[in-house]
Amino acid sequence: MTNRFNNKVVVVTGGTSGIGMATAKAFADAGASVFITGRRQDALDAAVKAIGGRITGVRGDMANLADIDRLYDAVQQQHAQIDVLFANAGGGEFAPLGSISEDHYQRTFDTNVKGVLFTVQKALPLLRDGASIILTASTTSISGTPALSVYSATKAAVRNFARNWILDLKDRHIRVNAVSPGVTETAGLNELFGGGEQAEGTKDYLAGLIPAGRIGQPEEVAKAVLFLASEEASFVNGVELFVDGGQVQI
Repeated sequence: MTNRFNNKVVVVTGGTSGIGMATAKAFADAGASVFITGRRQDALDAAVKAIGGRITGVRGDMANLADIDRLYDAVQQQHAQIDVLFANAGGGEFAPLGSISEDHYQRTFDTNVKGVLFTVQKALPLLRDGASIILTASTTSISGTPALSVYSATKAAVRNFARNWILDLKDRHIRVNAVSPGVTETAGLNELFGGGEQAEGTKDYLAGLIPAGRIGQPEEVAKAVLFLASEEASFVNGVELFVDGGQVQI
């Protein structure tokens, strides 16, 4: 454990698995008081136990504005301000053009765009001046993927939130950056790829397209998020930091 984020208050949405959970643990291990969200109470309880440290779980769906209010009510009961907000909750599924339903479109945009927007906007009264906001975008924000156009569009929107919000928040010196993971070993990715041998085969194929020769780990993305949140990144603002083994650089 280090004291890199000692006495800091950190909010991580979508913190019960994958990148969110790895990042919440990294912040907790660095001394922060961390709040995580998740939609299922059992998963939330398990994540809180696994992360340890000064961790609080708040059940909620970040596409639901009332749940976002409950999150910040819980934070405010214990702390006067937020130092770091990692707006990470999101998800998607395959749907090729010609098979995209209104429900698919609405669900994906509600979770990935509406949720991120109001997670950040509703945090503003609690965010201290000079705070750091990190948004989870994706390599799909700049590269095409078959049957993933709706998800990709939401992540392009998230990336552009960062570009615009640094202007809206410049008087408060709040930095906003986006982290864009590539193919990363998570339960969500395995589910997206069909699970079992099918998922393993897809990941092996994709690893062969990545200059690093492998897919990423959630802890590697977490390290990038902690950098963006830290004083070491005090002059880094509005960027999209790719954590993808070089995949979108070729």
